[in-house]
Amino acid sequence: MFLTRGARARGAMARGRRVVPFPASALLVLAAAVACARAAPAAALPQVALEPLNAGFTQPVHIANAPGFPQHLWIVEQTGTIKIYDLEAGALRPEPFLSVSSLVSTGGERGLLSVAFHPDFAANGRFFVNYTDRAGHTQIVEYRTGPDRFAADPQSARPLLQIDQPAANHNGGTMVFGPDGYLYIGTGDGGRAGDPWGNAQNLNTLLGKLLRIDVDSGTPYGIPPDNPFVGRRNARPEIWALGLRNPWKFSFDRATGDLYIADVGQNAWEEIHFQPAGSRGGQNYGWNRMEGSRCYPQGSRCDPSGFILPVAEYSHQWGCSITGGYVYRGTAIPELVGYYLFADYCSGRIWAMDTGPKAAYRDAPGQPVAPWSFEELLHTSYRITAWGEDAAGELYVADHGGRVYRLVPAP
Repeated sequence: MFLTRGARARGAMARGRRVVPFPASALLVLAAAVACARAAPAAALPQVALEPLNAGFTQPVHIANAPGFPQHLWIVEQTGTIKIYDLEAGALRPEPFLSVSSLVSTGGERGLLSVAFHPDFAANGRFFVNYTDRAGHTQIVEYRTGPDRFAADPQSARPLLQIDQPAANHNGGTMVFGPDGYLYIGTGDGGRAGDPWGNAQNLNTLLGKLLRIDVDSGTPYGIPPDNPFVGRRNARPEIWALGLRNPWKFSFDRATGDLYIADVGQNAWEEIHFQPAGSRGGQNYGWNRMEGSRCYPQGSRCDPSGFILPVAEYSHQWGCSITGGYVYRGTAIPELVGYYLFADYCSGRIWAMDTGPKAAYRDAPGQPVAPWSFEELLHTSYRITAWGEDAAGELYVADHGGRVYRLVPAP
């Protein structure tokens, strides 16, 4: 996650850009390197800037919008509060949406980490939060609002899932409703370095996984019948994908349903995984046998034949903790439509990745992936913890230091 290293981002915000090549790897054949050259963006990317919202926050870590309320953003503060920003008025609403500060342990990678709104939130007022409780464990809890959709009812809490955490780091934290209406939950490997418990490759634990549950059936939740490990012995049926170290942020492309997972690396590589719409799940992304497209630990031998390799990665020459974003689908910056935007917490860099290669993408365990190119849009001084998307598809970034910014065309 973003706090693993403790490094601060450096450098003033600039508009210069640098094309970042996909690094060479012993596991990538020459054809993949050739494909990298072909993947360069077809046109020059636009100059962009970050415009601050008219509000301050305490350690913002998540930005969400709620179905039925296109003029508002919900900002999650790690310390336990969710606030609502009125985009039309250009100001915060006077009262917080929800505060669970008394329930949350904060500091490092713990805290209130995300909120996800039910697809029918406008009608039913249901939403879900992911936080680290006072004992250090992950809690997935459902809440409801009253008739006023801008005020949560603290008494409505209904615990859905507890995930015991053996260490204080790698909690994952993001939750997103997919196009299929199911709730997806990202979990880290349980912490420390190198996944010493082997959680990410263990199907009998929820750690180091992407989970998929049905919040509209079952007690306290249901299992989608087409989850890939349903009915398999010694495997948790909630699991959708495995082999993840710390998928701090992931998102679905609102136009296509494709899934992008940004997985925070260990010592050397940050990586992005792509899961096409219509996937049946079950992908193994390789941790802790691999870090990015390379064997882990460095210099060791491994068999990549069962693993899905990343579509893009960058070395710690460029940062140390990836913050995944969204495929841009707004109208303010038309040249960015279809690009996946992401950032690095430590270096403050923001990149745009060409998603054109997805047309030829196939999930093929162990096979080299033609690398997708990405280009630097901005080099900021911010500790970027989150991206957000409003109802119109415009994008926002959160600086852990206390501000949220809208991505806009450069003046």
